[in-house]
Amino acid sequence: MKKCYIFGTFNPIHNSHLKIAEYLLLQGYNKAVFVPAYRPPHKDFDEKEAAKRLEMVKLAVKNHKNFEVSDIEFKRKTPSYTYDTIKQIYKGKRIDFAIGTDAFEKIESWYKIDKLKDMLNFLVFERQENFKPDKFDYLKQKGYVFKLMKMPFENVSSTEIREKVKTGEDFSTLVDKNVLKYIYEHEIFK
Repeated sequence: MKKCYIFGTFNPIHNSHLKIAEYLLLQGYNKAVFVPAYRPPHKDFDEKEAAKRLEMVKLAVKNHKNFEVSDIEFKRKTPSYTYDTIKQIYKGKRIDFAIGTDAFEKIESWYKIDKLKDMLNFLVFERQENFKPDKFDYLKQKGYVFKLMKMPFENVSSTEIREKVKTGEDFSTLVDKNVLKYIYEHEIFK
């Protein structure tokens, strides 16, 4: 079974996240595994908010048989460092790991990245306009294994969705209908 992991805060999960997972299936993956962060190390933490983020991810993927959700970080209940989670699932073979160019730019600041980079194949998705493909060449020299994915750039962010909710703007085309309903029912991001 060929899996690719998609880590994130998913606050909230949006259609671009789902499109990345669909794209991965077209690239030959059998499963796209979403791993919501329980306690992002550099953000304020609220356990009830974390539970809502997990629920939104479950709702977003429930109608996709090749998508799954891992609550591994929720079971551990510690700050969600990618290294700790990957160490738990690593079986001696590199794990395929989807990441946006915005996060990959900061990869060298990640916790225990010197060890983490030896466990992952990074599948890098464009998350900024006018992206220059040679931007990350220096990381190859440092031992990072990565592939730039050809999926067209979509300018959607969770921050934008939260702002639209706060200001009462329509965001219905940006999230799965189950997530939309959940956000309205639970008055999230108000």
